[in-house]
Amino acid sequence: MPKVALLNQSGQNVGEVNLADAVFGIEPNQQVLYDVVKAIRANSRQGTHKAKTRSEVRGGGRKPWRQKGTGRARQGSIRSPQWVGGGVVFGPTPRDYTLKVNRKVRKLAFKSALSQKIKDETLFVLDNLSVEQPKTKAMLEVLSNLKVSDKVLIILPENDVNIELSTRNIPNASVATVAQASVYDLLHSSIVITTEAAVKLYEEVLA
Repeated sequence: MPKVALLNQSGQNVGEVNLADAVFGIEPNQQVLYDVVKAIRANSRQGTHKAKTRSEVRGGGRKPWRQKGTGRARQGSIRSPQWVGGGVVFGPTPRDYTLKVNRKVRKLAFKSALSQKIKDETLFVLDNLSVEQPKTKAMLEVLSNLKVSDKVLIILPENDVNIELSTRNIPNASVATVAQASVYDLLHSSIVITTEAAVKLYEEVLA
C-alpha cells in the first residue's frame, strides 16, 4: 500500500496518508494512457475546417479563351485548381473527430496516471487547502511553501471560488475538481496538488 506524506499549507509534514493499491499503486499502462489522451485531444477538435472545391468557388463560368489558335494551353475555367483563386483539390472538409473510449479503459487510465504521479513522487497531498479571500498572493505563498515552481494542477474535492480566483493569474497553475480533471490534465502537469478529501473521492470512484 503506497504512502505519502500529509502536508499542510505551510509545507510542514503533519502525518501520513495510506493510499489504495487499486488506485494509486498499479503498474501504469502506457498504451491505455496513450489511447485516452489521444481521444481527449481528438474530441476537443471542432472539425469545422473547410476548403472550397472548384464547384464552390465564385466565378469561372466563362471559358477564358478559345480552345485553339492562341498558342496558350487550353483552359475551361479560371477557377480550376491550377489557377490562383481556383478551387482546392482534396481539401479539408468538415468532419467529426470523436473517438470512443470504453468506461473501463478510462478508469484504468485514471489509475495509471495517478499511480505514475506517485511513482514519480510528484503528487502532494494536503490536509486542507483554503484561502480566506481571493488573492493571488495567498496562493503564491502556498506554492512557495510547497516549493512548487513547475506546471502545477490543483485538484479539489469540490468547487472553491476563492481558490479558483486566487489561482487564475498564476501562469503555470490551474485548478480542477475531481469530477473535472482529465487524464490529460494529470499528465500535462509536472506537479499535482490535491487534498485528503479529494484522494478519498478518487478511491471511492475508481476502486
